[in-house]
Amino acid sequence: MQIGKKIKRLRLRKELTQEELGERTDLSKGYISQLERDLNSPSIETLFNLLEVLGSTPKEFFDDGIDDQKVVYTPEDQTIYTDEEKRYKLQWLIPTSNEKEIEPVILTFEEKGEFKQFEPSPSETFIYVLEGRVRIVLGKDEFIATAGNAVYFEATDSHQIFNAFAGKTQLLLVVTQSYL
Repeated sequence: MQIGKKIKRLRLRKELTQEELGERTDLSKGYISQLERDLNSPSIETLFNLLEVLGSTPKEFFDDGIDDQKVVYTPEDQTIYTDEEKRYKLQWLIPTSNEKEIEPVILTFEEKGEFKQFEPSPSETFIYVLEGRVRIVLGKDEFIATAGNAVYFEATDSHQIFNAFAGKTQLLLVVTQSYL
């Protein structure tokens, strides 16, 4: 077991620097660095103190199965939603994306399809048009993107996406902060 690697992973999840973790545990930044590189081993008391600050229990920390990160997702992992009235299909590519900082989806429009309108937010949006053509209404401005085009915008205005193609349009849509 690589204790240091697990400590580092927990620290990064808490968005703490080595220095901040050291301050909260009365340990030096150098000692934290040595622990994370498995150059030093903590005492039981020190480890339990670190785990408390990092929001983990000893059982969670030593349970090898709990810290596994899924990397590859298959179509069986996807969730699909279809809105027949607005003529679009939404495929969530990662089942836990609503718990993450980004949310990647495949959005497929039928002819004359439109996605719901969103109010302004601090989110960022990235679109890659896989096939067809979309019209993006961003505040009072409109933009057209065709297959092979990439689109990026900050969602500080109301916004909506429409199929601007006489047929199927498909795109990869990635947003920060889950609001789909």
